[in-house]
Amino acid sequence: PWEAPYRSWAVWVERSENRGETWSKHGPVTVPGEPFGVIQPTLWQCSSGEIRMLMRSTERIGRIVASSSADGGRTWTPGRVTALPNPNSGIDAVKLRDGRVVLVYNHTSGDRHAIHLAVSEDDGETWTEPVLLESGPGEYSYPAIIQSEDGAIHITYTWHRKRIRYIRCAV
Repeated sequence: PWEAPYRSWAVWVERSENRGETWSKHGPVTVPGEPFGVIQPTLWQCSSGEIRMLMRSTERIGRIVASSSADGGRTWTPGRVTALPNPNSGIDAVKLRDGRVVLVYNHTSGDRHAIHLAVSEDDGETWTEPVLLESGPGEYSYPAIIQSEDGAIHITYTWHRKRIRYIRCAV
């Protein structure tokens, strides 16, 4: 049986103030008035010190959901539906050393037939037009993104949930 206090998807944040010796749980982050929810967050710290979070949503919501914390992750704003489409698919973001945030996601509302990259220069308030990384028959999902020491961007995602694709690029 379902044992969670919320019979829906919800995001919880765990934080440590002693390098991982102990942890405290904060949340849930939900979308007000929405019986369905959000999962699989990606987080970064803004130049203001605020922590920003984007989350995968259900097909019913159909958009990426955002939340933020001004107190180091102890409390979070209610989930806010953004203009970025999301077909119930995983997302990932990284804050680059130059301050930009790069988001990898499916910029579609129906299925996962294409995977895109968008860049924000204002800590996720606005995003560039998405750049297509790959499209075609099949499914592109579960992206991950990092920046290496040399400044390159490394992106992985699944193809048909059978293989892993890898892209190295500059942004």
